Amino acid sequence: MRLNELERRLEKVAGFSSPSARLEQYQTPAPLAARLLFHAALNGDIGGRRVCDLGCGTGILSIGAALLGAREVVGVDADETVLSTARENADRAGVKVTFLPAKIGEPETLPSIGPCDTVVMNPPFGAQNVHADRPFIDAALTTAPRIYGIFNAGSRRFVESYLGGRGVIEEV
Repeated sequence: MRLNELERRLEKVAGFSSPSARLEQYQTPAPLAARLLFHAALNGDIGGRRVCDLGCGTGILSIGAALLGAREVVGVDADETVLSTARENADRAGVKVTFLPAKIGEPETLPSIGPCDTVVMNPPFGAQNVHADRPFIDAALTTAPRIYGIFNAGSRRFVESYLGGRGVIEEV
């Protein structure tokens, strides 16, 4: 699938009907999601892989990974209402994604997800809850060897420092 086709398909993903500021819910723009996923696919980290989307929201990254040929996709979010929208979006897109209710950062969450080949995520930036992104980074590092995330443009230094050599940041 070409990048512009992926973007076109992702533009059909319904967003949040009533986003929660407390959970820092916001819709990932289709062009940004497509670019991140296409980059991961070109690196061999999507097709035929088990992909996990941490804090999946309405499922745009999960659905995109499935469209790009992931062997299995698991989307995780704490908001059950949003997971219902994500399931509807996946059905409309004609892809199979397993959506699980779980709060990232709680000890029982990671075993329920299981190991993955690749994590994709657009975690909270910490605008409402300071350091809200840390549990997502930690969960990603223990879930998969390859991680693709969307972070606030001004947070690169923080993410590099927080990683402490546990990963490499590559801008797309």
